[in-house]
Amino acid sequence: MDWLDALAKKPVRPSAAERMAVAYDAAGRGDYAAALEIWSELAHAGLPRAQSNIGACFSEGLGVPRDLDLAERWLSLAAAAGDPIGQRNLASLYFKGEGVAQDNARAQQLYRAAAEQGDAAAQDMLSWMLLEAADAAESYDEARRWAEAAATQGIASSMTRLGMMFHNALGVPRDPVHAVLWWRRGASRGDGDAQAMLGAAYHLGAGLERDPVEAMVWLARARDNGSPLAGQFYSAVRNSLSRNNIIEAERRAELPLEQAP
Repeated sequence: MDWLDALAKKPVRPSAAERMAVAYDAAGRGDYAAALEIWSELAHAGLPRAQSNIGACFSEGLGVPRDLDLAERWLSLAAAAGDPIGQRNLASLYFKGEGVAQDNARAQQLYRAAAEQGDAAAQDMLSWMLLEAADAAESYDEARRWAEAAATQGIASSMTRLGMMFHNALGVPRDPVHAVLWWRRGASRGDGDAQAMLGAAYHLGAGLERDPVEAMVWLARARDNGSPLAGQFYSAVRNSLSRNNIIEAERRAELPLEQAP
């Protein structure tokens, strides 16, 4: 029975999933050195998500000097193994031309591969690329489909994009009500451009009842969030209000978004 006792006392090596959890916890505390030590061993053993995480660290200079060549190598391994985050991060390198020659076609291919696996950020970026393409009119349906998929997962920028599509009649009939519906969803999640467009809609009475005070509330939020769209309407709306209305709008603009109507 001695060998059974020895076997029972033998330390149990943590699983890859358990070690990944420890690494994520370390990264969450900003201790990328500890995270990379774990990810490095797992990556060399062929775990795609660990390879993706190392690539991301080299890409962003997290815990290691920024090295785009090494970022591309590790992300390519992860992407080839089908890891959606690796595919999305590698797509970003091709889109920006960092560590590789700039290649929108390759970027779009990788974003699509990740999007098809349900990666919300990739779905959002793919939707944007399809709308910005030279032949965008041929891609409106697909752009909307990916934006809707990302919006379902809570991506505010896709909600804003859907509002713009209904506002500008991009592949759908012009529909101010639906535009406002999507802008409100994006605005409530903190997207500055959605807040600006919702404010403009209140200012113009497009898709909802005109309300200059509520217009200023959302335009103030958009301006604070750095949206360049807010400047087109903010001054005009503010100048149209009484001092008391301005004070009320500024008060409401400072309320948490969860208290917004």
